Amino acid sequence: MSVLLMGSCFTENIGRQLERYLFPVCINPFGVTYNPLSVKRSLDALILKEAYSADELKQYKDLWFSFDHYTAYSSPDRDVALEQINRSFSKAKEVLKKASTLILTWGTSWVYRYKETGQVVCNCHKIPAKEFTRTQLTSREICAAYEDLLPRLFEFNPGLKIIHTVSPVRHWKDGAHGNQLSKASLLLAGDALQKRFPEQFFYFPSYEIVMDELRDYRFYAEDMIHTSGQTTAYIWEKFQKVLLSGSAGETISDLEPLLKMREHRPLNTSGEAYKKMQSQMQNKLVTLKTKYPDLDWGKLP
Repeated sequence: MSVLLMGSCFTENIGRQLERYLFPVCINPFGVTYNPLSVKRSLDALILKEAYSADELKQYKDLWFSFDHYTAYSSPDRDVALEQINRSFSKAKEVLKKASTLILTWGTSWVYRYKETGQVVCNCHKIPAKEFTRTQLTSREICAAYEDLLPRLFEFNPGLKIIHTVSPVRHWKDGAHGNQLSKASLLLAGDALQKRFPEQFFYFPSYEIVMDELRDYRFYAEDMIHTSGQTTAYIWEKFQKVLLSGSAGETISDLEPLLKMREHRPLNTSGEAYKKMQSQMQNKLVTLKTKYPDLDWGKLP
């Protein structure tokens, strides 16, 4: 079954791990989204819309964009922007209908509302700050939004399970204390929703793992805010053990030798050793495709 992942850039770290092992995944179809209300707005659109229309796009300076989407979906050509938005939207809608799992990662409880419409935006698209009102969501506001959304989401896909995480990436704009208050709202809201929907909404403690277990500087990138590759690997190991089934773990173990062979870059590609490795790799590929026909083999590196 497929997996849809939505939210902050930490969502992409886990999504790329699942993608490496050829699980059918759809990662951030609206682009990176940091606050829970914009994530909700995206899910509402996937449930209710068939597509975005040209009149929903805005133009600032030379770019056409959508306030529901990250900057990567912008373009100087309105038709190009709309086409790439709807191409990603259409795929995500089909995935959500059938997905076994939705992984949500919230990054901050601060939101920007466009003054002209009152809409909470996914991204400000470099429009001057005076055009927005910045406010912090309470845990109650987040809960109320998702208590409205989740029953409709489970009706749209009755078999769906949700794994909720809070991004361990700090938001320093409001200082260390402000960051903790922001994360606290997200944690409290997630806990309340887990209690409200105990059979369908689950929490994975990526934030706590980084804060309490990975306190050494090597677990952070150069900016000392974002997490390093070591951190992603550590959390992925925990994620596998806790949340992946035994059959999924077997799939990963079976794929690992093939992936390492394909990722290896030999210095000599004309010798017998290389030809032998290529033959072994092809035989292994045929065997695994037969054993796991539902994997996304088109994404094999």
